[in-house]
Amino acid sequence: MARELRILSVPEGVAGERIDSALVRVLGLSRSAIVRLIEDGDITCAGIPLGKSERVSAAQVIEVLLPETIEREAIPLTPLDGLDVVYNDDHIVVINKPVGCAAHPSPGWHGPTVVGALAAAGYTISTSGAAERAGIVHRLDVGTSGLMVVAKTDRAFTVLKEAFRTRSVKKTYHAMIQGHIDPPTGTIDAPIDRHPKIDHRFAVVADGKESITHYELIEYYRGVTMVQVELETGRTHQIRVHMSALNHPLVGDTTYGADPVLAKSLQMTRPWLHAKELAFAHPITGESMEFKVEYPVDLQACLALLSDAVIP
Repeated sequence: MARELRILSVPEGVAGERIDSALVRVLGLSRSAIVRLIEDGDITCAGIPLGKSERVSAAQVIEVLLPETIEREAIPLTPLDGLDVVYNDDHIVVINKPVGCAAHPSPGWHGPTVVGALAAAGYTISTSGAAERAGIVHRLDVGTSGLMVVAKTDRAFTVLKEAFRTRSVKKTYHAMIQGHIDPPTGTIDAPIDRHPKIDHRFAVVADGKESITHYELIEYYRGVTMVQVELETGRTHQIRVHMSALNHPLVGDTTYGADPVLAKSLQMTRPWLHAKELAFAHPITGESMEFKVEYPVDLQACLALLSDAVIP
């Protein structure tokens, strides 16, 4: 059987990483398989073999001569309490993701994942894309709870990825932010990219990617506001970054400037953010699908503490 030559453009998400760790994430091959390909000269750029200590750059074109037998990176299979299946059919599964769970494995994360939990529960997931991100067509942060749709077949994966790309999926979040936002409805149109100085953070930057967030008042409380948020784009940490840029960081989001004293008084140990509603056309039948889930226990407890602090 002839070996496959894979030509790929390095995605921005792994720019700056060593080539071995970057290709583990992009191709889903095991690290030992990547190292062997590098040592054999089967990973090149413009025909020149690359060394394993070299770092990749965004949009760099790399040629990979794949092995005949693909050795995939193992995905930990861990059953997860609190991960509720909201809907399931032959093509998709919709879940209510608990806080503390990542969408998929990634370097440095050793906790539970949606991919691993679903596999452990016996769900068959699409194999499209990198192995560690199998079936994942969109993500929620580890510290964000709520609705996600996962593809079970390759056709569903392709159609859903395109639906998210063309912004035909409606994603509605509820968030509790510090202060009283004014005006009560609005649109934040501010580009986002990696923070220029702080690792693992993002920021509004002039040359960032287009990022559009719509918000609407739900309730004013004493010192905080609950808002409904709809995303037109889907950048990493988009709601957190945009609200912080307005000087209204999410309650509990100390990474983006929230008051830790206020967070403690409201018993919040993570950003008050929940993916409340999700609506999309079924990737195979075209049927309109709409889902809603309730707040998890920690957000409900915070609301109980605020119940006597509603501003008329």
